[in-house]
Amino acid sequence: MIVDHDLDVASSLGIKPFRAKGPWWSGDLQTLRNRILRPVTPIPGQSKRLFLDLNDGTSDKLWAMLDAPDISADAPLVVLVHGLTGSEDSDYMRCSTAFFLRQKYRVLRLNLRGAGPSINQCVGHYHSGCADDIHIALNALPKDLLDKGVFMIGFSLGGNILTHLLANRDLAFEIKGAVTISASIDPAGAAQRLMASRNTLYQKWLLKQMTLECLSTRSYIAPDLRKRLLRVRSVYEFDDTFTAPRNGYKDADDYYAKTSGWQIVPEINVPTLLIHAENDPWIPAKPYKLLAQKKLQKSHIQLTKNGGHVGFHSCDYRDRWYDVVAGAFFDMV
Repeated sequence: MIVDHDLDVASSLGIKPFRAKGPWWSGDLQTLRNRILRPVTPIPGQSKRLFLDLNDGTSDKLWAMLDAPDISADAPLVVLVHGLTGSEDSDYMRCSTAFFLRQKYRVLRLNLRGAGPSINQCVGHYHSGCADDIHIALNALPKDLLDKGVFMIGFSLGGNILTHLLANRDLAFEIKGAVTISASIDPAGAAQRLMASRNTLYQKWLLKQMTLECLSTRSYIAPDLRKRLLRVRSVYEFDDTFTAPRNGYKDADDYYAKTSGWQIVPEINVPTLLIHAENDPWIPAKPYKLLAQKKLQKSHIQLTKNGGHVGFHSCDYRDRWYDVVAGAFFDMV
């Protein structure tokens, strides 16, 4: 399926093309809207904390929150995977959870290793190539949660991780469909975009959050490395100093190359929809345009002109536009 802006997958699913809700008309305002307003989305139904063993000798566990509607339908489990410096309580995670609970799905908000409530409980820390963690954690779920299959949604960095899970894992359960939102499927391109002068404030904020996360793990970090981390001035330098060597990569370039998701999307054999906005200030659209020109097995590209980074605040729907599209896509598959 080749798409051209708003002549796309959404229209084929009966969803109106994305139109920005005022006054959040630009990509930056779409991205920053919830950061500015700071809404707190209530989670209806019942919630239960789960601890999923990784069995890698570290005693690390992935913390997750299982949310269930008061009346549950006979439906697959929806698993949400957050992005860089996110967690189960990120606004986009809560919004998607509330949306799918209203559709009578059970929802698992999965915290990656060392994120959110597990920030000071883990030795290791998540990164763009940690699909194994999700694979092991989901296999550890109670069987009654998996017997109807799973739908998955990955946001930003979580979306890139999801592409690796979908392309390279022999799972003990069925992933019936998947959606990525603003996924950083070209990590090198995303780093370059964040280092652009127009994104100075974004990068400064992100670096602060990344540093706080990594220095809060239980693993020992030598004093000289701590000092170096506190002095880094770019996401590339951070990944070159910490993320890459910490996780077995030679350097930042090696890390970006080996965790890049866009080149493996053609290998995905699960119905998958990749949603992205051309005016995303963080993630370039070029890899999505290249994918749209390829003959893909099971993946579809939804590229819009507007929407920002994990924004998609629509004037036509009260919910995030990508949730409406994802829900319709899951109904179709």
